[in-house]
Amino acid sequence: MHFNKANIHKIILLTIFAVMAVMAVLMFVNPPFSIPDPNSGFEVMRSMQHGSGFNILITVNPDDLSKNKSEFLTWWSPGQYLAPYLLSLLFRINVGNASSIITIVSNLLAVTGFYYFFKELGFNKPTASVSILFIVCQQIFWIPYTSYNGGETLLFGFEGWFLYGCAALKKPDLTLFIFVLLSGWIGFMCKLSFIWIYGAGLLCLWIRLSAAETKLVGWIKKGVWVAIPAIICLVVLYIFFLSKGENPSTPTAAFKPTIQAIGFPLAQPILTGFSVDDLLNGLLNPDGKPIFTTTQTILLLILFAIISVLLIWAILHYVPGTTYKVFIIVFYCVSVVFFVYAYSRQAVISYEARHFRLIGLLIAPGVVYGVSRFKFGWRLAFLLICMVLTAQSIQYTKELYKINLNTVRGASGFSLPTIDRPSLNYITMLDKQSTNAIFALLTGDVALEIQHNRILILDEYDKNTERNMTPYNGHAGPVYMLLPAAYANNAVTTMFKYFPGYKNFVATPLSKNLVLYSAH
Repeated sequence: MHFNKANIHKIILLTIFAVMAVMAVLMFVNPPFSIPDPNSGFEVMRSMQHGSGFNILITVNPDDLSKNKSEFLTWWSPGQYLAPYLLSLLFRINVGNASSIITIVSNLLAVTGFYYFFKELGFNKPTASVSILFIVCQQIFWIPYTSYNGGETLLFGFEGWFLYGCAALKKPDLTLFIFVLLSGWIGFMCKLSFIWIYGAGLLCLWIRLSAAETKLVGWIKKGVWVAIPAIICLVVLYIFFLSKGENPSTPTAAFKPTIQAIGFPLAQPILTGFSVDDLLNGLLNPDGKPIFTTTQTILLLILFAIISVLLIWAILHYVPGTTYKVFIIVFYCVSVVFFVYAYSRQAVISYEARHFRLIGLLIAPGVVYGVSRFKFGWRLAFLLICMVLTAQSIQYTKELYKINLNTVRGASGFSLPTIDRPSLNYITMLDKQSTNAIFALLTGDVALEIQHNRILILDEYDKNTERNMTPYNGHAGPVYMLLPAAYANNAVTTMFKYFPGYKNFVATPLSKNLVLYSAH
């Protein structure tokens, strides 16, 4: 597969690594904040630091505040907190800096892994390097430099090398057996959703190994080499992890296929491959006020689904290389089946393109190769798209970086956009002076700053809070509840109902933004 100017790959890769080096330095100058998913993992880390077993979350018992309850956390993968936790123990650094190192290493592994994977698929060095540049242009690549997103970052760093193994292994032997077994465990530790990627990757591996076989028995023999370690891997994961609790794939209601459930997975080549979901601020899961009406959203989704199917057809039609076509067909079909089924079962999986990121990564070399074969006008249009994506990514990153620049940092090392310096100083002082208190917070990032007492993460107030709340009964030590100063009296009164055993909360204004309500 050809792309003009064979030596351009060196300039492109050096430029990418230089930009990544600059971003790495900026991360340590101005650390990222941590988003809710890894914050939940860090709560488990905190429990383990206080003596709980592996992956055991210790929380306050809602039936009796004076007691604790333990839970094996199966909702998120353990890698998102274990990786920075182990790094912090090894190098004696705070978990925020450890998470920054994880991000830097993961992105470096991702760039190199996907570059070698694309070459293994048959693309030459220039095409592979331009494909990596196309990936780097997009917002989702830049986000981890300003906000630690845990499993997303770890998976990005691993999956390129996993795919490289699926494309590079040539024969059934012990190496293949070990690869299938260990890659399943490593990928699962990175992120639970690796399961569908694991299945699709192994299917591609099996097809590749068996392509020369003319009889069914040959396919079965080759399949055994893949199936046995995969079964061992999945059985171990089920027994020692998944069977211990619920996870995002757990159904919450009756089977209900909808246009959204079917169309969203189908539309991913466009939504992820060209960052359309990011540009639209989240088509089905908007960040803030929706841009479109419900009808407009559905029509756009159908349009993007049709264009995505046509794009996949064009890649399969115009891009040579059997192996690449196998990966495109298998991964696109498996992702559609997996997520249509999950969404139709109403599993707790958000309609966000980040869950389908791999589809956008896989189509990148096919798009780049196709554009390189078109006339100058098409190549210019593609260049303009890349420039728009880069500009949007830079602007988005600058906004998040400014947020971090103007926020405080505590012992964890993370930026804390949800609290100010006077409030952080006051609650950490209370934490040092108390041993039997309960700190009730609205965000998990501040919870990492509480080292000596128990914590509760409450939902922010809305009109449904009182109806949906789980009260914490009984009485223990003092309760310190940190709430926004903007909360109206009725909202504050409703939040007090989380603790029916406590009366006469006293308000202590900590700053113009936050008020601490305490009761003994």
